[in-house]
Amino acid sequence: MLAELPPRILREIERQQADSERLIAWIQMLVVLVFGVLYLLSPKTFPEDATFVPVPWVLLFYLMFTLLQLQVSRAGLPPDWAIYLSVLGNIGLLYLLIWSFHLQYMQPPSFYLKAPTLLYIFIFIALRTLRFEVRFVLFAGLCASLGWLAMIFYVYQASGTGETVTRDYVEYMTSNRMLFGAEFDKIITIIIVTLVLAAAIYRAKRLLVESIIETTIADDLSHFVPRPVADSLAIAPEEPQSGHARLTVATIMFIDIEGFTTLSEHLEPDEVIATLNRFFGIVETEIERYNGIINQFQGDAVLVSFESGTSDHTPAECAVLSALNIQTRLKDSTFINNVRLKCRVGINTGHVVNGYIGSSSRLIYTVHSDAVNIAARLEQQNKVFGTYILVTEATKKECRPKLAHFDMKGLIALKGRSRCVQVYSVKPANADH
Repeated sequence: MLAELPPRILREIERQQADSERLIAWIQMLVVLVFGVLYLLSPKTFPEDATFVPVPWVLLFYLMFTLLQLQVSRAGLPPDWAIYLSVLGNIGLLYLLIWSFHLQYMQPPSFYLKAPTLLYIFIFIALRTLRFEVRFVLFAGLCASLGWLAMIFYVYQASGTGETVTRDYVEYMTSNRMLFGAEFDKIITIIIVTLVLAAAIYRAKRLLVESIIETTIADDLSHFVPRPVADSLAIAPEEPQSGHARLTVATIMFIDIEGFTTLSEHLEPDEVIATLNRFFGIVETEIERYNGIINQFQGDAVLVSFESGTSDHTPAECAVLSALNIQTRLKDSTFINNVRLKCRVGINTGHVVNGYIGSSSRLIYTVHSDAVNIAARLEQQNKVFGTYILVTEATKKECRPKLAHFDMKGLIALKGRSRCVQVYSVKPANADH
């Protein structure tokens, strides 16, 4: 399944897997610290004349091995052979720790078979599920099963003639005798737990891959539709359909580059695209600063809506401040061949319908209403007044007086409308009038 995925999806999956390996290493560090704390706090019941105390040494080796894993995981996703070696090392060190109990407590080898420390083996198997790789879970289970089988075989061989073996469960529990049935129950339990986890991981990995694909698609869609719209789709109770729309009050901004058609005649096609992209980048930065939504790029023009505003400004104020900032940025910016761009802006506030339009198989998100048309017409009216930002009376009313300087241009008739519209030009509040 992974071989069929595009490289960028595979890179994201690899990044997730690398994060998982780092998480596994940190959890293993926590486990070894728990081992150490429990050992330090627990009463030492082994004989005082014991000449060899192996448990602290095994814990030290385990700590060093875990630190090495942390270092490797920080460099990125470890190769498969390193993962297999890590699994083998962790389980091997745990069994070495258990094996050393009979030496430290000066008991026969069958003593360590009853150590509750064996339960930690399930932690190491479970940790492998964080990688969502079935093969590593199965390998951990295989190592754990064969390892415990080797521990049983060592006990049997150490007795020479199998004198430590018993069939009496009570004797097994109250002495250093070994009961094969009880030990094989442990192995069967390890195998069953491993298979259940492997089955769960096999199903979960498909969900992980699908989730990464959907997340990548959502990120890709955010380049074509406004980010707030893309985010709302993720939590929408129903899939988007043509005709789904809502009525709201918003401030609409229409932006167009002055004389860009003439300018583009003197530029190569790639220079035209580079100039537009640079311009749109400036516009996007200032629009998003004030929670504006870029609805459409139309040639060298931009359609923007401000619906929510910010904690400090109304949607109308956000639109006016964005327009002023864009003008300032353009004055300080040069483009291809040291060209300086100017743009005309029309802003209007009113009721709009925003939603999806199109066919059942292809939709776009946009805003519609007479308020949108007025903003587009105002942008063109800048040519008449020699201005660069024009707003309507409705927008001015939503702005505090000290926000900017509004210069009344009078009532004007707009194309396609029977009623005249009161318009104002806008300059920064501290500008010379």
